[in-house]
Amino acid sequence: MSEPVLVEIIGQVGLLRINRPEVFNALNDEVMNALAAALDRFEDDEAIRCVVLTGSSKAFAAGADIMAIRPLDYMDAYKGNLITRNWERLKTFRKPVIAAVSGLALGGGCELAMMCDIVFAADTARFALPEVKLAVIPGAGGTQRMPRAVGKAKAMDLVLTGRTMDAEEAERAGLVSRIFPAGQVLDEALKAAQGIAGYSLPVLMMLKESVNRAWESPLNEGLLFERRTLHATFALNDQKEGMAAFLEKRKPAFRDR
Repeated sequence: MSEPVLVEIIGQVGLLRINRPEVFNALNDEVMNALAAALDRFEDDEAIRCVVLTGSSKAFAAGADIMAIRPLDYMDAYKGNLITRNWERLKTFRKPVIAAVSGLALGGGCELAMMCDIVFAADTARFALPEVKLAVIPGAGGTQRMPRAVGKAKAMDLVLTGRTMDAEEAERAGLVSRIFPAGQVLDEALKAAQGIAGYSLPVLMMLKESVNRAWESPLNEGLLFERRTLHATFALNDQKEGMAAFLEKRKPAFRDR
């Protein structure tokens, strides 16, 4: 039996590839547990500074595995802590994560992409939250993250109709940060990840935390958090090195301290 998630290390970048091509990378417990285990490993590995999450050319992930969840009743879902028990590791992961999306990102696949910090899309990418067609609702953050990404009107349109959004519409709406020709998106994501990995890891983590705070804080509270975090960077050796390198017109040598 093949591994549900293929793990590769490329320099300072961890690459995670969902690997269930026979079902268009449908997400089940095996996939989500493997993703969580790999993220735990990357969290603890100081040499890994950025992560890229991808699927295949046909599908990033075509949603949750309906065969696996169809038999559940309410108590199975509630007592088993469906979704919460193994889908939320990306939410707590502190290093930057780029989703490289080709083909289908439907339902849980779209929600998984939205858990990442940056979404790069191939021009073949298709996004949807079609759970309404199955008489359920998105349950891995779709009704919460989508309005924050694209606004209430667009989110309502997507979840109430279940329609599919192409890469160009997703970029215009703010769900996707960049679009690339099919076949190039993974290379571009790895290139961006390698660039990110060259910066100070504590600062990358502070930046991620500060931007995420904007989603959940009033403006003044968010600004205070940002300001205090800025002040904290002045305690870093990397801040001294970064500013010295700028003034001396050389490349900085960050040491993550």
